[in-house]
Amino acid sequence: MSFDGLFTHAMVTELHENLLNGRITKIHQPYQNELILTIRANGKNWPLLLSADPTYPRIQVTRIPYVNPAVPTNFAMMMRKYLQGAIITEIKQMANDRVVHLTITTRNELGDAEQLTLIIEIMARHSNVILVDQQTSRILDVIKHVGADQNRYRLLLPGATYIEPPKQDKLDPFTPNTDYLDLVKQYPNEDVLAKQLQQHYQGLGRDSALQFAKELHQTGDLKAHYQHFLATFDDPQPTLLTLKNNKTMFAAGNYSAFGTKTRQFDSLSALLDFYYQDAAQRERVQQQAGNLIRVVRNDLKKNRKKFKKLQQTLANTKQADELRLKGEILTTYLYEVKRGMTEITLPDYYHDNQPLKIQLSNQLSPSRNAQKYFSRYQKQKNAVIYVGEQLKLTQAEIDYLDNIQTQIELAAPADIVEIREELTQQGYLKPKKTKKKQRSSRKVSQPQQFFATDGTEISVGKNNRQNDQLTLKTARKTDYWLHTQKIPGSHVIIHAEHPSEQTLTEAANLAAYFSKARESATVPVDYVQVKRIRKPNGAKPGFVIYEGQKTLYVSPNADLVDQLTPKK
Repeated sequence: MSFDGLFTHAMVTELHENLLNGRITKIHQPYQNELILTIRANGKNWPLLLSADPTYPRIQVTRIPYVNPAVPTNFAMMMRKYLQGAIITEIKQMANDRVVHLTITTRNELGDAEQLTLIIEIMARHSNVILVDQQTSRILDVIKHVGADQNRYRLLLPGATYIEPPKQDKLDPFTPNTDYLDLVKQYPNEDVLAKQLQQHYQGLGRDSALQFAKELHQTGDLKAHYQHFLATFDDPQPTLLTLKNNKTMFAAGNYSAFGTKTRQFDSLSALLDFYYQDAAQRERVQQQAGNLIRVVRNDLKKNRKKFKKLQQTLANTKQADELRLKGEILTTYLYEVKRGMTEITLPDYYHDNQPLKIQLSNQLSPSRNAQKYFSRYQKQKNAVIYVGEQLKLTQAEIDYLDNIQTQIELAAPADIVEIREELTQQGYLKPKKTKKKQRSSRKVSQPQQFFATDGTEISVGKNNRQNDQLTLKTARKTDYWLHTQKIPGSHVIIHAEHPSEQTLTEAANLAAYFSKARESATVPVDYVQVKRIRKPNGAKPGFVIYEGQKTLYVSPNADLVDQLTPKK
């Protein structure tokens, strides 16, 4: 279902149970439109995500790792100023709208208690996170500034008075009413009833309205059906559904009108983490790696164009041997060539004395005409060698950039930092100018760890730095190395000298999944012992050569990858 008013109601119910009276201990803004508050409540730390992302806006507890910027944003610093150490005393949904208010009790600079309201408005591209002084309704800060030129109805700027989003002339379905009785009588068709429910009641997404209409059309007590459906969101059942088109959908209860239940979760937050992990991560990576993607794409385009031109140049140099042959025949029959001729036909003794027409310059002597052919031959012969070398170098450049592009597509936000550093070291990006050179305190990221069904450890490199470290330094010579055949992807190491066939297949699946061929039906994966791997001198990061490999053919399987991932 969509993150509509009903799902917001269910999420607020869950957050109220877990976070009420919790203390805010940490505040981070890891991504442009997302704020994470670490809240200490009920003896646990709860990372509360408030996302104003235009595509995936939401409020939830998240366990997905995130990477903080080296320097906190101004918004994060303002949130720390006002919210560090504060207590959450209320979590409230505004009617059945997608607006949640967190009432926060804190102390000002004078030590006096004051109440603030942290508001998240979950409204697609208009989503926002706003901190408001409850007494004055003055906005202290907002994650996305909205000026008068963008919204005439209300300003969302520090210092402005907070005005609620425009109210819809709709009824909160959780308030006692009997309007639904007339609606069901008037609209016996479920699709039409769903539209009417959306127009009449607040906070119903299209999917919720359709499920609601289906339940109201059941035989029996209509009032009981109405109350039963809404009661789902007071006691949610976090569910993942598989739809008829094989896509998935999250829901707070039984949305049987859309598909079959495939998985149950302990909390709505865990459900959203699972559902949004790939899509939201891709969105975050796009935000962090925008210039990287542009640079790599442009360089790939430039090198592919260069490769085509070199191929054409090479095709044009194929006549080199013909030039040499004409020079030799001219030299042999030089006595028959007269100055002023523009062409001559001579027997080709390399091909059974077949007549061969040779073009001449009437400005040159016979011997100079022969020398001209030898000179052109030598020039083209040298060009073949040069073009051949350039083709190899350009193809290597294309392979490297294609591999980087794949790594960005498969990267988690944490991996982007190292990919950026690599591209800077390789000269694709200009280093950022800094006043002082500071030693980086950031830890080098580690390859992702998995465990085969029999417990064997498997490591997967997520970028070239990890790949080189894993294959050339960490892995033992007797371990097994896997990689998709002639397809950009991760280095995979099985930390075992004699892995079982099942472990090899599972590791091959990981190699296929973390490659450019993730969406393919069948993927060839080479495997060989690490002792047969070597890195040529001067090779690009992540590039190795090997021999004596065997090949497995597997189908990438996300469910298997999830099974092999160690549970926290």
